[in-house]
Amino acid sequence: MPSKATPRYRFPFQAARPSEPPPEFARLRQEEPVALVELPTGDRAWLVTGYHEVRQVLSDLRFSRAAAAAPGAPRLRPVPPDLTSILSLDPPRHTRLRSLVAYAFTGRRVAGLRPRIQARTDALLDDLVAQGPPGDLAAGLATPLAMAVICEILGVPEEGREQFRQWTDTVLNLVPAEAGRLVAARSALHEYLGALVADKRRSFQGDLLSVLASDHDGDRLTHEELLTFGATLLTAGYHTVAAAIVNGTLALLLHPQELTRLRAQPPLIATAVEELLRFTPGAVSGGTIRVATEDVELGGVTIRRGEAVIPSTTSANRDGCAFADPDVLAVDRPVERGKPSHLAFGHGVHHCLGASLARLELRVAIGTLVRRLPGLRLAVPARELVWSTNTMIRTLTALPVTWQHGRTEE
Repeated sequence: MPSKATPRYRFPFQAARPSEPPPEFARLRQEEPVALVELPTGDRAWLVTGYHEVRQVLSDLRFSRAAAAAPGAPRLRPVPPDLTSILSLDPPRHTRLRSLVAYAFTGRRVAGLRPRIQARTDALLDDLVAQGPPGDLAAGLATPLAMAVICEILGVPEEGREQFRQWTDTVLNLVPAEAGRLVAARSALHEYLGALVADKRRSFQGDLLSVLASDHDGDRLTHEELLTFGATLLTAGYHTVAAAIVNGTLALLLHPQELTRLRAQPPLIATAVEELLRFTPGAVSGGTIRVATEDVELGGVTIRRGEAVIPSTTSANRDGCAFADPDVLAVDRPVERGKPSHLAFGHGVHHCLGASLARLELRVAIGTLVRRLPGLRLAVPARELVWSTNTMIRTLTALPVTWQHGRTEE
C-alpha cells in the first residue's frame, strides 16, 4: 500500500545559485537520503539523493521506467511520456531497441567524427572571434555545435534544424499550464520526422535514420517506434550536450585557477571533462522517474509497489561518501578504476547510449575554446546571468564572455 505520509518538500528545488546544486540536496543526503516530495503535477515521489542509493535505483530493474510511463503513473512533467520511447522501456523491449542503434555510438565510429566536430567548432569560433569580443558562447558555440552534430548523425537536413530546436525546447517544459504547447510541439516533431523517414525509406542515405528505417535480420522498427526513437535521440543529443558545454565552461570561468591549470596543461582535457560532468548540475531532477513494481527496501525506507522514485544523479555526484571534497572543482581529479565514478550519464541498462559522443564534443569544444581565446572571462557579473526556468535542463539562456582582443590562438 502506498505511503500515506504528507510530503515535506516540493520538487524540483529552486537553487539560490543555479550554477550549484540546490542546498536541499546536501541536507537530504545527510538526514533523509530517500525523502517524499510533491511534484509540479501534484503527484508524489521518493527523491533519492545519496550516491549508493541512486546507483541502486539505476541498476535495480524493480524500479521500472515502463511502469512510470503507464497511464495514471506519477509523473514530473505535465504530459505523460511516450510509451514507445526507449526511455520508457524495460528489458527485453529496451534491449532490442538499444541494440539496433548501438553500432552508431561505438568508440571507433565516434572517434571517426572528431575531424568533423573539430572543423565545426573551429568555424563557429572563427565567427565568434570575427564578431567580438564580447560574444555569447551559448548561441555562438554550444547550441549550433550540439544541434549540428546530432542532426548530421541522424540525417536531418540543414534547413530543418532551427525548427527542430524550437520543438525540442518546448518539449522539455515543466509548466503544467504549457501542456498544450508541449503536445503540439511533440506532434509537429513526429510529423516532420515521419516525412523525413518516408524519404529515407525510398532512398537509403547512409545516416542513422536510414539505418533504423531498414530491416535488421528480419526485425524492423514500427513507424511509431522509429519516430519516437528519432525524437528522443535528437532531444537528448542536442539539449544535454549544449547544456554541458555551457555549464562546464561557466564552471571554469567561476574557478579561474582551474581554467589556468587546464590552459597550461591541455592533456588534462579528458580528466577535466569528467570532473565538469560530475560537478555541474544538469537536469533539474537529476534522473528519470521510475515506479516500483514490487516493495523494495532503499536507504532504510520501504518503497511500496506503484510508488515513484527519482534518482538524483546531480545530488549523488556531490556525495562525500563517494568523492573526496565533492564541492571542490579539480580538473586534475583522478579517475581511478574500481573507485566511484560520476553518474552524469546514468548507470545500469539505461546508461546513456551517446556518452562517448558527448564526451568527444565536450573535449573538442571546451579544449578548443580554452586554447583559442586567451584571457577568457565573463563579460557580465555572474549575478546578471539569466538561467532557463521551468524546463527539464538547467542551463543559461546566454553565456556572454570576453577575451583578449587580437590575441586569439590558432
